[in-house]
Amino acid sequence: MIRIVLVDDQELVRTGLRSLAERDGDIEVVGEAADGREGLRIVRELRPDVVLMDIRMPQLDGIAATAQIVADPQLTDVRVIVLTTFDEDEDILAAIRAGAGGYLLKDVEPADLRSAIRVVAGGESLLAPSVTTTVLGRLGTHLATSVRPELLDGLTARERDVLALVGRGMSNNEIGAELFLSPATARTYVSRLLAKLRARDRSRLVVLAYESGLITPGRAAREGAGRRQGPEPGV
Repeated sequence: MIRIVLVDDQELVRTGLRSLAERDGDIEVVGEAADGREGLRIVRELRPDVVLMDIRMPQLDGIAATAQIVADPQLTDVRVIVLTTFDEDEDILAAIRAGAGGYLLKDVEPADLRSAIRVVAGGESLLAPSVTTTVLGRLGTHLATSVRPELLDGLTARERDVLALVGRGMSNNEIGAELFLSPATARTYVSRLLAKLRARDRSRLVVLAYESGLITPGRAAREGAGRRQGPEPGV
């Protein structure tokens, strides 16, 4: 059973999310909060697998709450999916940098919401297809201004190849196909990168791919948008 907490300042939204998330029986909403501060308290108390976090809330916004969850050594197994709208591009970028593991539009299809929760609970990351181009484009534009190639020190050539593909938004299956590896071997390389770069999850690897200069904005945004057809793992 995947245990989740809902953090959103609109009760109607929380009610709808609860109904949609619990429909298949493998996901349980164990707590709710109407602001980031209360959400943080509940997450620390219940330690759920996944938090569905609104961005704009009173007391403490979703980005700050996400950053505190990610920084808490007692919450290393908690994953955050940030709920966004079309007009929150800059906020999505901030959420990526704060360490959120997933990003979905609030009008996501019910089946895609449940799939996203399962993906993030399993340790993968995702971007909603509708925001992939915008997020990757803005991410590259912001991070490319302070490139730090030394971030790649200690990586083998193949590990750099895998990191570049993670940064372009590829899943393990897609990385394997691109590099003629099995999905299991691709997953092993990703796990090795997480350990070597001390990254919490694949979202952080995306940031590192840009910060190191391994990825340039335009190409990653176009290719990520062209491939992504649903909320699959692999950002």
